[in-house]
Amino acid sequence: MMATSRIHFTSAQKAELWERWKRGESISSITRALDRRSHSGIQQIIALRGGIAPLVRRRAAVALGLEEREEISRGLASGLSIRCIARSLGRSASTICREISRNGGPRSYRAARADQRAWDRTLRPKRCHLACHGRLRRRVAQKLAQQWSPEQIAGWLRRQYADDPAMQISHEAIYRSLFIQSRGVLKKELTSHLRTTRQMRYTKGAQIRSGQGQILDMVSIRERPAEVEDRAVPGHWEGDLLIGAGDTRIATLVERHSRFTMLVKLTKRDSTTAVTALARKIGKLPEELGRSLTWDQGKEMTRHRSFTIATDVQVYFCDPRSPWQRGSNENTNGLLRQYLPRTTNLSRLSQAQLDAIALRLNKRPRVRTR
Repeated sequence: MMATSRIHFTSAQKAELWERWKRGESISSITRALDRRSHSGIQQIIALRGGIAPLVRRRAAVALGLEEREEISRGLASGLSIRCIARSLGRSASTICREISRNGGPRSYRAARADQRAWDRTLRPKRCHLACHGRLRRRVAQKLAQQWSPEQIAGWLRRQYADDPAMQISHEAIYRSLFIQSRGVLKKELTSHLRTTRQMRYTKGAQIRSGQGQILDMVSIRERPAEVEDRAVPGHWEGDLLIGAGDTRIATLVERHSRFTMLVKLTKRDSTTAVTALARKIGKLPEELGRSLTWDQGKEMTRHRSFTIATDVQVYFCDPRSPWQRGSNENTNGLLRQYLPRTTNLSRLSQAQLDAIALRLNKRPRVRTR
C-alpha cells in the first residue's frame, strides 16, 4: 500500500478530507469536493489511519517559534553575542546556544530552515501502550479471539489487574491499535472477531425504519408499570425479530433486569407461528419471571391477545420508529450479529443451535448503563 507521504495532498486538503470524513461524507463525495480525478488517493489515506483522523499537530508552548528564530538570525548577522540575543528574547543563553549549534553554527544558521528541522524532529514515532507491554498485548489478543469487545476487555482488565496500571488500557486504545495497522501491534485478522467485523471506523448515521401498521388493542409502552422502568424487578422482557438471508427470521427475548437472552426459532413468518413459539418459550419460565413483554409495532404481534391469554404476560408496544424504547433488545440484536450475520439463512438453524448461541452470549460480560 502506498505510503501517505507519496500521496500529494497539502496540509489544508488533508484537514478538509478528515473533516468531511468525520461528518460522514462518502469517499466519492470527498473526491469531488477536493477536485480529484480518482478516489484511490483519498481511500488510501483513510485506510492507512483505519478511518481515525490524526490528532492535529501543535508546537509545545515552551518551544522556540519562527519569529524567535528570525530574531536569532538577525542578531547573529548583526554580530550580537549569544547572551545578548538570549536577553532580548527572554530565553536562557544555553537554549540559544543549543539552537545555533544544532543548525550549523553562527555562520550557517537560517531561521526558516532551523524552524522546519525542529518541526520535522517532532515526528519521532512513539510506541503505544500495547507495543510496550507484551503481556498486556497477548491478553488483549486472546480476548479478541474469544469475541470479546474492546469495552468488555478494558472493563475486565480494570477488575482483574486493579493494582497493575501496566495491565490496563482503554477500549479506544484497543480500537486504534486494531484499525491503525501502522502501529504494528495487533493483527488485522482480529477485526473479524469484532461484532461489526469492520476494518476501519465509520461515522455513525441515523437509521429510520418504516412503521408496520396498526395493531388492534395495543397497550402503549407509556402504560407500563414503574417497576419495569427501573429494572429493579426481574421478569420483564423486551423482544424483536432478527432478520437473516431470504427474509428468514428468529425472535429474540432479553430480560431487562439481568440482560439474559433467549432465542426462538420461527418456522413461518405469520403472527400465529410467532405468538405460539414465543408463548411456548415464555411458558417454560418460572411464574415470577414472566411479568411483561415490550415489543415494537411489527405485524408478528398482531395476535398479542392470544399470547397474553396463553402466558398471562401483558404485551406493551413501543412508539413507531422508536427502537431506543427497547434499548436492551436493540443492543443484544447488535451483539448477535457477530454470530448471525445478515447473510445467514436462519431457517437452517435448529432450536438447539440457537440455544447454544444464546448461552455463549449470556456468558459474556455486558456493559450496563443502569
